[in-house]
Amino acid sequence: MTIPNIELNNGTLIPQVGLGVYQISGDNNTRQAVLAALKMGYRHIDTAHAYQNERGVGQAVATSGIERKDIWITSKLWPHEYGKDLTQIAIDKMLDRLNTPYLDLLLLHQQVGDYMGAWQAMEAAVRSGKVRAIGLSNFDGARLDEVLRQATIKPAIMQVELHPYFQQNDLKEILAPYGTKLESWYPLGHGDPQLLNETLFSELAKKYHKSNAQIILRWHTQVGHIVFPKTTNPAHMSDNIALFDFELTDLEMAKIAALDCNKRYFNVPLEQQAAQFMAWHPED
Repeated sequence: MTIPNIELNNGTLIPQVGLGVYQISGDNNTRQAVLAALKMGYRHIDTAHAYQNERGVGQAVATSGIERKDIWITSKLWPHEYGKDLTQIAIDKMLDRLNTPYLDLLLLHQQVGDYMGAWQAMEAAVRSGKVRAIGLSNFDGARLDEVLRQATIKPAIMQVELHPYFQQNDLKEILAPYGTKLESWYPLGHGDPQLLNETLFSELAKKYHKSNAQIILRWHTQVGHIVFPKTTNPAHMSDNIALFDFELTDLEMAKIAALDCNKRYFNVPLEQQAAQFMAWHPED
């Protein structure tokens, strides 16, 4: 199965479907999951300092037998690492944990702390060759506006909650002038049975001989989203990239678009985000 690439606003090509390693516990479990994915044809791995499994990702890439240039690695900085000087140090530590000379994509994980100082350091990392592309995760409102206004290098990626019940159309309009692509976390709505078992998805799954989850993931790819469902189950891992041997019709895509009801599964006020995220520091 060939996974298509998406061209980012700086000309780099990112595989549209990858493996997310959020909540895969420990480096050994992560290494095994990433190795399995790479053997199946995955070439895009999404991790973060906060996930505490970057070393497992790096170990898998190093022992996979696949050239580093052929694997896309994304990671994310936590707010305690934000700041022009702090971020420079944090990037070097991240590269060491991942055992790689460069990152394909580096994101700011949360919208609290000295994110503008961090962005300046990330831009410097792009210029020095330590990072190929930079972007944001979970930014909105005034925080997003500030980055878009002041950034010399505009975000290549915005990673947010995004699924058929929460399609982020307003955000897409804001980001369109910058060519910023959307990556989806909770692409299946946090496994919500109501979403997964929508009658529409069940009907389409029967028509195309796919699972309901595959129908949702196919919708994501046809809209142009980048997805990286987390799983350690080999069958699910295989299904999650078996998306490109069928195509939803325009009418079917319109019916899925009509499911948008502005329903989030992550609802934490900004003040609570600041207190919670600034208080916790992931280990190096």
